[in-house]
Amino acid sequence: MNCPFCKNPMVILELAEVEIDHCFSCGGIWLDSGELELLLEGSAEKEGLLASFTIDKDTKEKSIKCPICSKRMEKVFCGKGVKRTRLDKCGNNDGIWFDKGELQDVLEIGCFDKNNRILDLLKDMFAGKNIHKVITS
Repeated sequence: MNCPFCKNPMVILELAEVEIDHCFSCGGIWLDSGELELLLEGSAEKEGLLASFTIDKDTKEKSIKCPICSKRMEKVFCGKGVKRTRLDKCGNNDGIWFDKGELQDVLEIGCFDKNNRILDLLKDMFAGKNIHKVITS
Protein backbone atom coordinates (compact mmCIF):
# COMPACT_ATOMS: atom_id res chain seq x y z
CA MET A 1 0.00 0.00 0.00
CA ASN A 2 1.25 3.50 -0.78
CA CYS A 3 1.17 6.37 1.67
CA PRO A 4 -1.87 8.61 1.14
CA PHE A 5 0.21 11.67 2.03
CA CYS A 6 3.55 11.31 0.22
CA LYS A 7 2.72 8.34 -2.07
CA ASN A 8 5.75 6.29 -0.98
CA PRO A 9 5.37 2.57 -0.17
CA MET A 10 4.44 1.81 3.43
CA VAL A 11 5.51 -1.15 5.55
CA ILE A 12 3.44 -3.19 7.95
CA LEU A 13 4.61 -3.12 11.56
CA GLU A 14 3.16 -5.13 14.40
CA LEU A 15 2.20 -3.07 17.43
CA ALA A 16 0.67 -4.97 20.36
CA GLU A 17 -0.56 -7.70 17.96
CA VAL A 18 -2.17 -5.09 15.68
CA GLU A 19 -0.73 -4.60 12.20
CA ILE A 20 -0.24 -0.93 11.39
CA ASP A 21 0.86 0.53 8.06
CA HIS A 22 3.74 2.97 8.50
CA CYS A 23 5.41 5.35 6.07
CA PHE A 24 9.10 5.74 6.82
CA SER A 25 9.27 8.79 4.52
CA CYS A 26 6.75 11.07 6.27
CA GLY A 27 6.25 9.16 9.54
CA GLY A 28 2.49 8.69 9.06
CA ILE A 29 0.46 5.69 10.20
CA TRP A 30 -2.61 4.08 8.63
CA LEU A 31 -4.96 2.06 10.84
CA ASP A 32 -7.59 -0.07 9.15
CA SER A 33 -11.13 0.08 10.52
CA GLY A 34 -11.28 -1.38 14.04
CA GLU A 35 -7.54 -1.22 14.71
CA LEU A 36 -7.73 1.97 16.79
CA GLU A 37 -10.32 0.29 19.00
CA LEU A 38 -7.94 -2.64 19.53
CA LEU A 39 -5.10 -0.30 20.48
CA LEU A 40 -7.36 1.56 22.92
CA GLU A 41 -8.26 -1.60 24.86
CA GLY A 42 -7.53 -0.92 28.51
CA SER A 43 -8.09 2.83 28.22
CA ALA A 44 -10.41 4.32 30.81
CA GLU A 45 -11.58 6.81 28.18
CA LYS A 46 -11.96 4.46 25.18
CA GLU A 47 -15.70 4.90 24.58
CA GLY A 48 -15.63 8.66 25.18
CA LEU A 49 -12.66 9.10 22.89
CA LEU A 50 -14.24 7.10 20.06
CA ALA A 51 -17.49 9.03 20.48
CA SER A 52 -15.61 12.35 20.34
CA PHE A 53 -14.88 12.18 16.58
CA THR A 54 -16.44 15.24 14.94
CA ILE A 55 -16.05 16.50 11.38
CA ASP A 56 -13.97 19.67 11.02
CA LYS A 57 -16.06 21.66 8.54
CA ASP A 58 -13.90 24.81 8.77
CA THR A 59 -10.48 23.37 7.95
CA LYS A 60 -8.35 24.82 5.18
CA GLU A 61 -6.12 21.73 5.29
CA LYS A 62 -5.92 19.84 2.00
CA SER A 63 -7.77 16.53 2.08
CA ILE A 64 -6.00 13.32 1.11
CA LYS A 65 -7.32 10.18 -0.54
CA CYS A 66 -8.00 6.97 1.33
CA PRO A 67 -5.40 4.33 0.39
CA ILE A 68 -8.16 1.69 0.30
CA CYS A 69 -11.09 3.24 -1.61
CA SER A 70 -9.31 6.30 -3.14
CA LYS A 71 -12.07 8.70 -2.01
CA ARG A 72 -11.22 11.98 -0.29
CA MET A 73 -11.08 11.54 3.48
CA GLU A 74 -12.83 13.75 6.00
CA LYS A 75 -10.92 15.94 8.44
CA VAL A 76 -12.11 15.00 11.91
CA PHE A 77 -11.26 16.04 15.44
CA CYS A 78 -10.58 13.40 18.04
CA GLY A 79 -10.86 14.48 21.67
CA LYS A 80 -12.48 17.51 23.26
CA GLY A 81 -11.48 21.06 24.17
CA VAL A 82 -7.76 21.82 24.05
CA LYS A 83 -6.94 18.09 24.09
CA ARG A 84 -7.91 17.22 20.54
CA THR A 85 -6.14 16.20 17.39
CA ARG A 86 -7.19 16.63 13.74
CA LEU A 87 -7.06 13.38 11.76
CA ASP A 88 -8.02 12.12 8.31
CA LYS A 89 -10.83 9.55 8.43
CA CYS A 90 -12.27 7.60 5.52
CA GLY A 91 -15.97 8.36 5.04
CA ASN A 92 -16.46 4.70 4.04
CA ASN A 93 -14.90 3.64 7.37
CA ASP A 94 -11.93 1.97 5.71
CA GLY A 95 -9.60 3.49 8.30
CA ILE A 96 -7.85 6.51 9.78
CA TRP A 97 -4.66 8.32 8.74
CA PHE A 98 -2.39 9.70 11.47
CA ASP A 99 0.30 12.20 10.52
CA LYS A 100 3.61 11.77 12.35
CA GLY A 101 3.04 11.81 16.13
CA GLU A 102 -0.76 11.97 15.97
CA LEU A 103 -1.35 8.36 17.02
CA GLN A 104 0.70 8.96 20.15
CA ASP A 105 -1.32 12.13 20.79
CA VAL A 106 -4.60 10.21 20.47
CA LEU A 107 -3.42 7.43 22.77
CA GLU A 108 -2.37 10.04 25.33
CA ILE A 109 -5.80 11.73 25.05
CA GLY A 110 -7.22 8.26 25.77
CA CYS A 111 -5.81 8.65 29.30
CA PHE A 112 -3.30 5.87 29.16
CA ASP A 113 -0.81 5.86 31.97
CA LYS A 114 2.54 7.37 30.92
CA ASN A 115 4.11 3.91 31.42
CA ASN A 116 1.58 2.22 29.14
CA ARG A 117 2.99 -0.66 27.12
CA ILE A 118 1.52 0.55 23.80
CA LEU A 119 2.84 4.09 24.17
CA ASP A 120 6.24 2.67 25.11
CA LEU A 121 6.19 0.39 22.05
CA LEU A 122 5.30 3.32 19.79
CA LYS A 123 8.10 5.45 21.19
CA ASP A 124 10.59 2.59 20.86
CA MET A 125 9.48 1.65 17.34
CA PHE A 126 9.81 5.12 15.97
CA ALA A 127 13.11 5.72 17.69
CA GLY A 128 14.41 2.78 15.62
CA LYS A 129 14.22 0.23 18.44
CA ASN A 130 12.07 -2.77 19.26
CA ILE A 131 10.43 -3.33 15.86
CA HIS A 132 8.67 -6.65 16.32
CA LYS A 133 7.85 -7.50 12.76
CA VAL A 134 8.31 -5.70 9.46
CA ILE A 135 6.49 -6.88 6.32
CA THR A 136 6.52 -4.91 3.09
CA SER A 137 3.07 -4.05 1.76
